[in-house]
Amino acid sequence: MGQTAMQKILAAHSGKESVRPGEFVMAKVDLAMANDVTAPVSIKALEKAGIEKVWDKDRIAIVFSHFVPAKDIASAAQAAVAREFSLKHGLSLFFDEGRGGIEHSLLPELGLVVPGDVVIGADSHSCTYGGLGLFSTGVGSTDLAAVMATGEIWLKVPETMRFHYRGEPGPWVTGKDLILYTIGRITFDGALYRHMEFGGPALKRLSVEARLTMTNMVIEAGGKSGFIEADETTEAYLKGRAKRPYTVYKSDPDAAYCASHDWDIGGMEPQVAQPNLPDKVTGVSRLSGAKIQSAFLGSCTNGRIEDLRVAASLLKGRKVAKGVRFMVIPATRNVYRQALQEGLIDVFMDADAVVSAATCGPCLGGHMGVLGPGEVCISSSNRNFPGRMGHRDSQVYLANPAVVTASAIAGHIAHPQDVAGRAPSAAAA
Repeated sequence: MGQTAMQKILAAHSGKESVRPGEFVMAKVDLAMANDVTAPVSIKALEKAGIEKVWDKDRIAIVFSHFVPAKDIASAAQAAVAREFSLKHGLSLFFDEGRGGIEHSLLPELGLVVPGDVVIGADSHSCTYGGLGLFSTGVGSTDLAAVMATGEIWLKVPETMRFHYRGEPGPWVTGKDLILYTIGRITFDGALYRHMEFGGPALKRLSVEARLTMTNMVIEAGGKSGFIEADETTEAYLKGRAKRPYTVYKSDPDAAYCASHDWDIGGMEPQVAQPNLPDKVTGVSRLSGAKIQSAFLGSCTNGRIEDLRVAASLLKGRKVAKGVRFMVIPATRNVYRQALQEGLIDVFMDADAVVSAATCGPCLGGHMGVLGPGEVCISSSNRNFPGRMGHRDSQVYLANPAVVTASAIAGHIAHPQDVAGRAPSAAAA
């Protein structure tokens, strides 16, 4: 019986010829990651265990992202713990305020994660990196402390689910729509502790950024990890970016899957997840006209430069609807800088959108755009559980950047084509 790419990666990192689902392995880790929320807990666990030296100062990334800039005294104190630890141990991959951005966009952008890696992060969306053809997953802070000390992780090899996409989707459809559609079909726990392998001709057309969006949200289906095989698109993305050599792994033709889905997405329209679950998915046209008070473009899911370009293309010469606030947050400082150079920030500001420095803030209801009682938001982020982005009585729709932007302009949920087909007003032009 053949092996999936994930099994080959875990076998190679465990010193084995092969591994099977359900087997426990001790795998060597290529990169460990924590953020300003999770790192302090890991640090305290290390100190409690009396460990005074980390495994590798060049393979541990600590990225300040969630409460950046510090929103209060408690978050400032938390950041101070991680900052002191990083400086004490000389961590070369310490990204303080102003140096980086949201970790799941930053690490691929800087070429710090590459095909064939095993990457372990103390954050649930650490599954993002699998879009580059590697194994990555999120763990608790105590587990990450063990990785920081030893450079190894104890794992149960997950079963693999296969997802094959074919056909030509309709306009404005992105990787976000494919993953929302997938979650809608298998439900929010349909991949519980399973590895989700995505493939098919429809994915060949996706950029690396769009692929990372897909693997980012496998956790919203309960998945352990996600994977898209590295190809020529991946190679082009990594050229001049990858910080170290890498190995491309492919699943064998006779690899075993616990479930296999083959979907024709021909003509698919943009998808929207309705409150309050990411699997309550339907086409945007069925929700057209639903009122909103807030729109959010950003997060580790959709805060990359291609997302901002799409939003700016719709916003140029237009205004955000009265009664709606539109928050735009570039995922990293490099994305922000590029958006500045391309004139995108001017477009957002001319349209009366609010632009902030890179932070996870609104996505987790932490700061910089928290929702109040009864408010409705359409967001490019990844979760819409009750209270996720603010008050428990608020409601969140999840959609791709074009739908979010079109809705901000219209003042209600709208198909991007409804806005794109409308000429900009003379006053706004």
